[in-house]
Amino acid sequence: MADGYWLMAFFESTYNLALIILGFGLLIFVHELGHFLAAKWAGIRTEAFAIGMGTAVVSWRKGVGLAWGSTQKKVVERTGKTPRDLSLDELDREGIGCTEYSLRWLPIGGFVKMLGQDDSDPNYVSHEPGSYNTCPIPKRMVVVSAGVIANVIFAVALFIVAFMIGVQSYEPVIGNVGADLPAGTARAANAEVVGIEEPGLQPGDRVTHIDGKPIRTFVDVRIAVAMARPDEALLVRIKRPGVESALEFPIVPEQDAEGLLGIGIEPGRSSTLLADDRAGSLAAFLDRQGLADDGVRPGMSMVSAAGSPIGTYEQFQAAVRRLEGRPVPTEWRFPGDTGPTVRSEVSVTPTYEILRYESAIPEVDQNIEQGLLGLTPLVRILAVISGRNDNTDVLEPGDVILRIGTVDGPRMTQVRQELLRRKGGEVDLVVLRDGEQKEVTARVDRKGRMQVGIDWAWDLPIIAGPMNRIRTEPGPTGKSTVVETPAGGLMLMPRTRLNSVNDTPVSDWPTLREALRRNTRSAYEAGGDAVVTLNVTHPTPGREQETVIMSLGTAELARLHELSWVGDLPNTVFEPMHMTLSAGGNPLRAVTMGFEETWKVVVMTYLTIDRLVRGSVGVEQIRGPVGIVHIGAQVADRGVTYLLFFLGIISVNLAVINFLPLPIVDGGLFLFLVYEKLKGRPPPLAFQNAATIVGVALIATALLVVTWNDLMRLMP
Repeated sequence: MADGYWLMAFFESTYNLALIILGFGLLIFVHELGHFLAAKWAGIRTEAFAIGMGTAVVSWRKGVGLAWGSTQKKVVERTGKTPRDLSLDELDREGIGCTEYSLRWLPIGGFVKMLGQDDSDPNYVSHEPGSYNTCPIPKRMVVVSAGVIANVIFAVALFIVAFMIGVQSYEPVIGNVGADLPAGTARAANAEVVGIEEPGLQPGDRVTHIDGKPIRTFVDVRIAVAMARPDEALLVRIKRPGVESALEFPIVPEQDAEGLLGIGIEPGRSSTLLADDRAGSLAAFLDRQGLADDGVRPGMSMVSAAGSPIGTYEQFQAAVRRLEGRPVPTEWRFPGDTGPTVRSEVSVTPTYEILRYESAIPEVDQNIEQGLLGLTPLVRILAVISGRNDNTDVLEPGDVILRIGTVDGPRMTQVRQELLRRKGGEVDLVVLRDGEQKEVTARVDRKGRMQVGIDWAWDLPIIAGPMNRIRTEPGPTGKSTVVETPAGGLMLMPRTRLNSVNDTPVSDWPTLREALRRNTRSAYEAGGDAVVTLNVTHPTPGREQETVIMSLGTAELARLHELSWVGDLPNTVFEPMHMTLSAGGNPLRAVTMGFEETWKVVVMTYLTIDRLVRGSVGVEQIRGPVGIVHIGAQVADRGVTYLLFFLGIISVNLAVINFLPLPIVDGGLFLFLVYEKLKGRPPPLAFQNAATIVGVALIATALLVVTWNDLMRLMP
């Protein structure tokens, strides 16, 4: 079964790869066809029409036919001259076409060679009839810009067809929000007017505008944030369920670990499980959760939770919170099915406090921990991912990290920090495995990962290093403060075991949470302070036990008793909330949408270049041919409309890049023509030669950089 899956995946990947390469070749063909047709219109003799660069693989010429390599050899054998040395009259007498059509070895572009014009040799000119150099300047301007125009027209056509069919995208509804990231800490500018107190965007919020511009999809949100000016706030307008007025959040994006500006949000999720489960991972997860035994299958939709109809993941979690820790009765059916529903109970897990570091930790994208009152859990390895230079030989699922490098009892952020310090090297670990300590050395890849899945070890009543000081959530003024935690004064060492709270035994973090809440409930309800005693076992050779006293103020008690629960179904197993961008069968509407999308991509491309210069978009984010083909192959797997839409975006990008004022590309040649029109003569040949060398160097350097980035993304 597994062999069949991988064989099918191989054929699908190969098919998608071939499809996107053909599509990319089609865009180049359209670009060069624009130049070619314009040259014919202007009366310029075209000597070559080539797709690709380098030597010819196969070629065709009228009167000569098909040839492996170039047709030039056959022309020389027949006439004794090269095609360039033959006049148009001589070619006509011999019945030979003046244009060679060829497919070249390097699939990185194409060209149309015209008599008297050679991008690689500015010294080559011709004043013969039909020469590029003798053609009037306005016509030459049309010829030079025709490739760009052809790509724009083709992009519009692709968008029109895609919108007539309908293009699926993500709704601009917010799912997860990073608690310590800009979206999680921002305060609404009109919070007092609307009457809300809690900071940050929330799951279920719908983004309607950013800086006054309407938002249609979640992709629009991503683009608007990524293209923001560095260190300047975006005004994000959202519609929140249950709040009549729109909320406006000034949010300053921050550069994330991938080098892009972000605010820390993910798209909202539906209540439909992922349907594509060819690897069987979702089915295995449902089996572990006990849902499969009740008949829940990938692709099914949760239609009700706790007796209430639902359609989104956020509605499911709202039902979880209402039941206050009890399992959630749910009903499921496949979309479109009107038969009986499948019923099953979903277990729940308690939530814990978000503990923010008092100052940002360099290189780590999330500066938070989870825990209780400054106490934090150890880190457990959930899965060891097999692959190139993996750690399947030294680590096992279930291992708890007791030490990493020189850090004893590391917190989650400390584990990530230690790995980032050892990119491309190794790290020494002490892990708890089956009740015994094991010393191992793990490999760390160039991105600072051990290729494992990790989570907090909630089932083990042992603490990591306590957080003595934390940063609070921003208050009404948008500012936060640093405060001492209740655990800060206890002087507990990392790897201390918690035995009981007052006289209530503790066996894991859920029981610790419940024991703390039970023993402080009366103080919380009375609005006063509380004191609890913790019985602990120190990680010393003698395993000495001690009872320590923890004092809790009203703020700590409020945070403790406001904790809730989440269902044991992560949002990642559900489909994102989709919407369809469609012209509704109206051709005129499709044309309008096509032009709007084309203009949006043009502006986005120029903005990307601007942000590259400003530094808010990292060079590592730019894709080259390898990256485009890789992404395109994934897009092709999602259907024809995604492929058409993707090719439309690439076609516009190709047009914009080709018309930049750089030597050797169309924009640079157009500037030369503007100079010639104003001065009455072409730029000096020495200048053209120097500009060509600079242009080739720039393009070659850019190609090497983006290709390197592409390859590094594909490597583990």
